[in-house]
Amino acid sequence: MRLQGKTALVTGAGQGFGFGIAETFVREGARVACLDLRADVAEAAARRFGPAAIALTADVAKREDVERAAKAAIEAFGRVDIVVNNAGTTHRNKPLMEVEEAEFDRIFAVNVKSLLLTAQAFAPHMRAHGGGVFINVGSTAALRPRPGLTVYNASKGAVHVMTKSMAVELAPDRIRVCALAPVAGETPLLAMFMGEDTPEKRAAFKATVPLGRFSTPADIGAAALYLASDEAAFLTGVILEVDGGRCI
Repeated sequence: MRLQGKTALVTGAGQGFGFGIAETFVREGARVACLDLRADVAEAAARRFGPAAIALTADVAKREDVERAAKAAIEAFGRVDIVVNNAGTTHRNKPLMEVEEAEFDRIFAVNVKSLLLTAQAFAPHMRAHGGGVFINVGSTAALRPRPGLTVYNASKGAVHVMTKSMAVELAPDRIRVCALAPVAGETPLLAMFMGEDTPEKRAAFKATVPLGRFSTPADIGAAALYLASDEAAFLTGVILEVDGGRCI
């Protein structure tokens, strides 16, 4: 088991990529705090994973929620070695001129501000325990941005740059910071990315992926496992594309 004895907190763990990451971590020996905005989905995920998992509820865009969740996870496990910033949101695919200011604010709060809040909540703890790992979930949207998701694309670009900057700043504390850049996957946000979920839209998108399919939570879980494991001990600041070749 590649994470035996490790502990992790995964945001947005109730469904989609977060669920896949948490499921993989538990299978590989970690104890996992499954954090989600919705208590019911966090609790359902934790029940699926068994005694190695606990459920936490928080809005990752709110400092008090993140600090409360960090305290609860540390109290439950004694320490937290890995934090996966997976929770994210988007606006529905539409022209830039139609994006509302409130949509912009929420996307940047959830997708970007949350990285600051979790870093400030967990980095001092990791430093005191000799190191740790942050894994931020970015997107191929930051590497090959396309019309209709301009604000979302920009937020994920910020995730990638913040990941690299965090990696440099936290390296003296033996804290590694890496990111995943998934291509669109079978998650609740898929319809938002496409504008509407139709067979024609799906076929058109899959045609842009050389390996011919969407990503899956299992794909993202496997990639996160590698970055979190000791096998990646010399990797930091890496943006790992999990995209079936879309960004080539």
